Amino acid sequence: MLEKLGGLLLSCVVYLGATVLAVDLQHHGYEDMVRALFNVHNECPYITRLYSIGRSVEGRHLYVLEFSDNPGIHELLEPEFKYVGNMHGNEVLGRELLIQLSQFLCEEYRAGNARIMRLIHDTRIHILPSMNPDGYEVAASQGPEDNGYLTGRSNSRDVDLNRNFPDLNALMYYYEKINGKNHHLPLPDNWEEQVEPETLAVIQWMQNYNFVLSANLHGGAVVANYPFDKSREPRVRGFRKTAYSATPDDKIFKKLAKTYSYAHGWMHKGWNCGDFFDEGITNGAHWYSLSKGMQDFNYLYTNCFEITLELSCDKFPATEALQQEWLGNREALISYLEQIHHGIKGMVYDENYNGIGDAVISVSGINHDITSGAGGDYFRLLLPGTYTVTASVPGYLPSSRLVTVGPAEAIELHFYLKLAPKDTTDVNLNRNIHNIKDPLSKVPPRNLGPR
Repeated sequence: MLEKLGGLLLSCVVYLGATVLAVDLQHHGYEDMVRALFNVHNECPYITRLYSIGRSVEGRHLYVLEFSDNPGIHELLEPEFKYVGNMHGNEVLGRELLIQLSQFLCEEYRAGNARIMRLIHDTRIHILPSMNPDGYEVAASQGPEDNGYLTGRSNSRDVDLNRNFPDLNALMYYYEKINGKNHHLPLPDNWEEQVEPETLAVIQWMQNYNFVLSANLHGGAVVANYPFDKSREPRVRGFRKTAYSATPDDKIFKKLAKTYSYAHGWMHKGWNCGDFFDEGITNGAHWYSLSKGMQDFNYLYTNCFEITLELSCDKFPATEALQQEWLGNREALISYLEQIHHGIKGMVYDENYNGIGDAVISVSGINHDITSGAGGDYFRLLLPGTYTVTASVPGYLPSSRLVTVGPAEAIELHFYLKLAPKDTTDVNLNRNIHNIKDPLSKVPPRNLGPR
């Protein structure tokens, strides 16, 4: 059976009870992309929801397609995941892959694929195929053959969106020196006025959903890039910094990056696009230092762990290359998504079994805390091992528990907090440091690498 979905042709055959898609992909302009997303929603209305998180400078919607067995609802202990594509308008493969992934999830669910059904039942998945639809239209007007390296990269105000998030790294590196706050860092004053509409929409999206894991799809190289992107070393004028800048969760970020790289058709081989990255992964700052990027912002401002996926040597691949790219990325996109179900998760309750939001979850030996969501549920990605985990909330006595994490599904670990005696000072190490200005902040030079 041959169906046309916007600019996407799908040839479907049934094999071992699941639908295997032989695809002939085409590039999607804005209208075709919107039509394709609506068509997926119409095909799978009970497991999808299409919503807009805002508009671009030129007024195009930033549409997100959600997959869940209860669309529009956060279910306690069900983690939230996001994929973001086309942040740079001329890096288009991620956009096409996410459109195709959406169709794939819908078709496989309808076909009874147990792996996909379980993923959608146990995860709330949000897919934003294009963060920069205005830039895409500029790049697409020239097409794959004539597209320049920078044509359409930025938004319509010529702002690189991956250099447009508030710079929380400098503040984090300062806090490291004074044993300050290590998570959910405060945004600068008037930050809304300092970012572009597309960036503002994504930040507000992050504020509205308790995302746990994410990936940001780019092009121009083939490598899985993990935080930090910004170097801790001071920049020397005229020199590109390449100092490794590890997060406190460096080991888990490496594992996440390798998950994608080794599930990808060729990323893990290392040699791609004339560059070599061992095992197909790299620390962002070790590659080159980047300020005000989205993946670092996710880690420092929210509970979300995000990596950046560079997926193609050509920023705007020819149409005939899209099918091979989809086949090379399909398993990796699913395998990476499944990583959200590792580590620990649980509820933080008060004495009346009400969930407590904004409880701080600390893991001994890892200087990066996360917080519980509004309903009291939390999710903490961890590698296999034994950990001491503490839940703390102002006004309550902290609670610590020992847990052993295995390689399989996330371990459920719940906390039941008791009110602290009124004559006792708060012993929670919930270090809130407010209104500390970034002593290191400077306007960074414009870096025009793939990220």
